[in-house]
Amino acid sequence: MSANVEQNQRPDYDPELQAIADYVLEYRVTGQEALNTARYCLMDTLGCGLLALRFPECTKHLGPLVEGTVVPHGARVPGTQLRLDPVKAAWDIGAIIRWLDYNDTWLAAEWGHPSDNLGGILAIADHLSQKRVAEGEAPLTVRDVLEAMIMAHEIQGVLALENSFNRVGLDHVALVKVASTAVVAKLMGADREQLLAALSHAFVDGQSLRTYRHAPNAGSRKSWAAGDATSRGVRLADIAMRGEMGIPGVLSAPQWGFYDVLFSKTNKDQQLKPEEDRHFRVSQDYGSYVMENVLFKISFPAEFHAQTACEAAVTLHSQVKDRLEDIDKVVITTHESAIRIISKEGHLANPADRDHCLQYMTAVPLIFGHLVAEHYEDAFHAAHPAIDRLRDKMEVVEDARYSREYLEADKRSIANAIQVFFKDGSKTEQVAVEYPIGHRRRREEGMPLLEAKFRANLATRFPAHHCDEILALCADQASLESTPVHRFVDRFMI
Repeated sequence: MSANVEQNQRPDYDPELQAIADYVLEYRVTGQEALNTARYCLMDTLGCGLLALRFPECTKHLGPLVEGTVVPHGARVPGTQLRLDPVKAAWDIGAIIRWLDYNDTWLAAEWGHPSDNLGGILAIADHLSQKRVAEGEAPLTVRDVLEAMIMAHEIQGVLALENSFNRVGLDHVALVKVASTAVVAKLMGADREQLLAALSHAFVDGQSLRTYRHAPNAGSRKSWAAGDATSRGVRLADIAMRGEMGIPGVLSAPQWGFYDVLFSKTNKDQQLKPEEDRHFRVSQDYGSYVMENVLFKISFPAEFHAQTACEAAVTLHSQVKDRLEDIDKVVITTHESAIRIISKEGHLANPADRDHCLQYMTAVPLIFGHLVAEHYEDAFHAAHPAIDRLRDKMEVVEDARYSREYLEADKRSIANAIQVFFKDGSKTEQVAVEYPIGHRRRREEGMPLLEAKFRANLATRFPAHHCDEILALCADQASLESTPVHRFVDRFMI
């Protein structure tokens, strides 16, 4: 008999999971800035979903898996007449939220969109609120939704601060699944053991690869991947609430755990990381930091690393619109993350490919003076060959300061600069924009514009008087927080 018999002693849950569980169960949201920002985030996220309903490529995915399914106390999908089971409702809500790449963003070692978690949060909160009322109990309120959003933002965002999933080939929606699982389990009434079990299943699951976000395979899956992740969070929370056992060493188990299987290599040379780099680095306690510092996409439905490039291009539009054929080159000065994620040359195959191309997102506002979702569609691209001609004249260069300040905690800039050079030797000034309007440093400037964006998105689905009622409710923090969730969702149904 071999002397190397492994000792079968079940471990405690990995401390990283325990920290998340304790935060979700014990933290109390008291900061008014976090709650107020969450209110804006709720408005903006729902508005993005309503706008996406104009696009058939999005709406074809919505609805029950079996036509005619009737779900008692079913969760609703805003802007539609759909009433679904919470798992599919989370998928649908998450998909419409993310479809146009227009909801909030978090940028650090890992990237992502924390409001993607609203898919799971709103679906389960709407269902539970209706169910409680039917059983004579008090419903959940929008305050519960806002608190869950703050916690989901925090889990996803803090894990993203120093842990790069993209460098090992994993997509950031893995963090959506983890965050959604945690906060949905809490909304469902999980105790500590159930919450830990749910979290362990979120990590032991297969994780999405980033293949669909990068050339030459960029495609529309990136528009529904977060919906899939938040929906999976609801399913895993439900499994745990039914008493399914957890996997305590899911992260740290030698050979079989998440760290050794999925987090132990770089995607550059495929060499093993040093042992200390295989574990998550969490350098601050969970609180409300991420919600308070989240980045809103206000001006453009574009991948966030290009937001300031788009703004600079709009500024230069008047100087170049009548001289497009005279342009010799366009120099885009940017940061390392933008180069790695969205700098592309050559043919762009579909709308998802175009809205992840820095050069395309710069060319359109240089030529037309603005950028909207329709500018990515096949018909528009085919009708305007000048876009690709201008892309061919673009040079992308890195500014080391931009790359450094992108990661500095007191800055978190997302800087881009544009300069156009003409064949006769003349040139425009270099227009640099280091912080987008949705950045915390530009909150005062940005929030009126966010409200205008919300009003415009509401108007794509509802008559003016209905829009006014929703806006009035959302403008009053206290009234909004006390509104039962199912009554709030009522306002968004057609």
